[in-house]
Amino acid sequence: MSRKIFILSILMSSIFSGQLFAKEPRKVADNPVPFEKWLEEVKKEALKNNISQKVLEAAFKDIKLNPKVIKLDRTQPEFSITFKKYIKGRVTKTRVKRGLVKISEHKELLTKAQNITQVQKRFIAAIWGMETNYGSYTGGHNVVRSLMTLAYDMRRSKFFRAQLMKALQILEEGHIPASQMKGSWAGAMGQGQFMPGSFFAYAFDLDGDGKKNIWTNYGDSFASIGNYLKKHGWRNDQTWGREVTLPQNIDALLEKTKRLKKPKSCNRSLKHHSREFSLAQWQEMGVRTKWGKSLPKIKGFKATLVMPAGKEGPAYLAYENFRAILTYNCSNYYALGVSFLSDKLK
Repeated sequence: MSRKIFILSILMSSIFSGQLFAKEPRKVADNPVPFEKWLEEVKKEALKNNISQKVLEAAFKDIKLNPKVIKLDRTQPEFSITFKKYIKGRVTKTRVKRGLVKISEHKELLTKAQNITQVQKRFIAAIWGMETNYGSYTGGHNVVRSLMTLAYDMRRSKFFRAQLMKALQILEEGHIPASQMKGSWAGAMGQGQFMPGSFFAYAFDLDGDGKKNIWTNYGDSFASIGNYLKKHGWRNDQTWGREVTLPQNIDALLEKTKRLKKPKSCNRSLKHHSREFSLAQWQEMGVRTKWGKSLPKIKGFKATLVMPAGKEGPAYLAYENFRAILTYNCSNYYALGVSFLSDKLK
């Protein structure tokens, strides 16, 4: 969704198309269709999908492939940053201070978004802060150009072509002019960094003007972030989780609670979580609060155990809301960063 640092494991593909850099030899993975012919096919598909000629002309006016986007896609690094270093670099005093100012500045809109989506405003603000530093950096790339380039490239052509069609639909519906549709190099847009497909699934028109403006309308942006979390199972009677202390025999606890099946989604992160147990069950297994006290006696709370820095690091019980945050970005580091920031903004 954004320029976020998280643990990735991406296989590097071969150097990109000779169609983009003439000096590069052609590769097997290159698109065999000349770009101009391919673009005409895209336009025909868009017209069949009820995108007007006017929108197509505005979206593709003087547009060219963007070699920089392909380079960025091909050279995403495999990070080995430590959990401690990640949190230190993301949940900073400056970000917390700026967040408190922004929450005060947009208190009315955040409260309205909270009331409608039933997601606490501190979590909306925390994601806003993590994604775009409270809107200060939403990306300066032409979204249509980026998606067009990635769709023409052969690595994930089908996915990005579908996203390109959704972006054109956003323009057709008039949510934002083509000249203002800016975002990350990968096509994530607006204050909360939504891909075009996510826009249609979760974007929210808070002010009722008929447009879902996640770029410059703060109310729409806040409600869209909240609506995303709500649609992914957010519970407003819960927080994200808590830091805990574990019994002396950690290995026995981990063996007893380890996952028996592969997670259905977000395997990259959830495979590092235990199975779900109630707080009462974790209490019975010797887990206590950070301060060594008994866990809360609250029915209905199911938590997984996650230790992002390994057995020698801190341990956390992650509630259902934590798993909702993981749907926004499938990274335990990211979800804990959002969680810690939300606590600071409480």
